[in-house]
Amino acid sequence: MTLDHGDPGDAPSVPGPLGAVVNAARPAAAEEARTVAAATNIATLASLSEDGSPWASFVTYGLLDGAPVLCVSRMAEHGRNLAADPRASLSIVAPEGPADPLAGSRITLAGVVERPVNAELAAAREAHVAAVPAARMYVEYSDFSLWVLRVRRVRWVGGYGRMDSATAEEYLAAEPDPVAPVAGRAIAHLNDDHADALLSMARVLGGYPDATAALCERADRYGLDLRVETPRGVARTRVGYAERLDGVDGLRAATVELTRRAREG
Repeated sequence: MTLDHGDPGDAPSVPGPLGAVVNAARPAAAEEARTVAAATNIATLASLSEDGSPWASFVTYGLLDGAPVLCVSRMAEHGRNLAADPRASLSIVAPEGPADPLAGSRITLAGVVERPVNAELAAAREAHVAAVPAARMYVEYSDFSLWVLRVRRVRWVGGYGRMDSATAEEYLAAEPDPVAPVAGRAIAHLNDDHADALLSMARVLGGYPDATAALCERADRYGLDLRVETPRGVARTRVGYAERLDGVDGLRAATVELTRRAREG
């Protein structure tokens, strides 16, 4: 995880852990980016106008092996822009984010667009329509074209102080997280009914023995993100499962195991 904002100056300090964080495993930036891209079908497209000025447009997309597929009309300015200059980027925001928009996850995918041909054209059409069913009404219109964004740069931001880059190869090879997008009910259950277990995790596994309260903010296939309250202030820590999960069905057993380890410790 890269911190690239330089000296924070007079920003409030965050209390660090007083003990070892037993297992801080978390998704790589490429996995985070693929998860955000797969979680929605809307984005902001940045293209270049004829005079070279940037132009931002609301678009929908599907994914073809991780590559965004757009269906745009040449009657739209961004459609004409892509035809004249293939350089483009997409800004994608994870749905159902926190109340503070800047605390949520988002990505930027940058590269060049190309018109798919032959077998890829059929696959691109299928990918777009699967993600945007309404496109069936216009995808075959003569003024609409399919474009595939050939990703060259990837930037992921996971909220304040959490950001990193990934290569195009890493992004395309990664898999979307199967747990994070559907873990909302499980997180609510942990917070409502198992606050004591979360506190034990923060104290024993998360490196904050002085924690007075802990709240689960996210669950993914590798572990839990906890918001921790201490006499020194509010911090965040990570508690990882014993093994990576293949689906949300394993989340309950994984958190039970975390609770057992925390209480035994």
